[in-house]
Amino acid sequence: MPRSLWFLVIGMMINVTGASFLWPLNTIYISGELGKSLTTAGLVLMANAGASVLGNLLGGVLFDKIGGYRSIMLGIVITLAAVAGLTVWHGWPHYVFFMIIIGFGSGIVFPSMYAMAGSVWPEGGRRAFNAIYLATNVGVATGAALGGFVASFSFEYIFIANLIMYIVFFLIALFTYKNIELQPNIQTNVLQERGKIKSKAAFNALLILCGGYLLCWVGYVQWQSTIADYTQQINIPLEQYSLLWTVNGLLIVAGQPLIKPIVKRFEHNLKIQMTIGTVIFMFSFGITAYAGDFMGFLAAMIVLTIGEMLIWPAVPTIASRLAPKGREGFYQGVVNSTATGGRMIGPLLGGIMVDLYGMPALFMLLIVLLVFSIGLTLLYDRPLRAEEPVASVS
Repeated sequence: MPRSLWFLVIGMMINVTGASFLWPLNTIYISGELGKSLTTAGLVLMANAGASVLGNLLGGVLFDKIGGYRSIMLGIVITLAAVAGLTVWHGWPHYVFFMIIIGFGSGIVFPSMYAMAGSVWPEGGRRAFNAIYLATNVGVATGAALGGFVASFSFEYIFIANLIMYIVFFLIALFTYKNIELQPNIQTNVLQERGKIKSKAAFNALLILCGGYLLCWVGYVQWQSTIADYTQQINIPLEQYSLLWTVNGLLIVAGQPLIKPIVKRFEHNLKIQMTIGTVIFMFSFGITAYAGDFMGFLAAMIVLTIGEMLIWPAVPTIASRLAPKGREGFYQGVVNSTATGGRMIGPLLGGIMVDLYGMPALFMLLIVLLVFSIGLTLLYDRPLRAEEPVASVS
């Protein structure tokens, strides 16, 4: 793995570690500390995610226009200012205001990080995106584990820890990202030379793929919103809830050898790999529906994690293969904004469903949505079938 990619991996890990002190506890803080309903908490997270969608799209465009370093630094500065403000003012409605700005700033950073990873190691293919994915989950494991422990003393310390980690990320980016040299996207060039895939067909395929990806995220984000609040209602300690995310992150890192045979088997047919992952998601929500204690939720989280290991790295990999030269940042922006869109819709939809119909109805709805996700995933390459070769992007 190139040295420059290591800097990106370390930066992403630090960034997500800081954010993971807070994001798993957002719903708990809004409902428990600020005294708001689940629907209100869902609206706040929706506003945060909506701002992040705009940031994702802008970040992708900026990567293509002004380069990765400048776009990443712009996003970091915006986020750092908002995190500093949140550390001082985290009551109502200040919390909402700063969460929106944080969503926008961090949204600019993520597509540029993924696009840079693909550009500095194009011959690495899926491995470049998987490295960023692993770094993200090491950050999730570390931040979530420490976050639950710190929050048991005071939520004040959560905001301070987030600020410190983001300052470290700012310094890493400032001193190491400027000199990173980007290489031509080898995968894109091969596709253009052999298949001459039209930009319109490739973009339509990306949108269909992202439709299925969105529905997966609507389900996944329930663990950070409605399921998080539900664990508190049935008296599962906050430290144990945070431990679930630690298990999630550690399993993603430690479980790579276990899923390697599946990844190797379907490396040229990623949509089948994603379909398997989505079916595993459905099983995880079936387990969650009957979970009544920590061990039940732990089993559901382990199953969920296996599913996400197959889905999450595959989507940016396909996007990188589909992207025309000079549009890599924009395509990664679409992927990241889709994930963020799921995080935007999910908490509000989940909050309304639980407030009106209860948790069982929510789980039934999520399984139905995942069925639709499988359909979109299997059909995403249909716009490409008039082009040759189809197999090189599926």
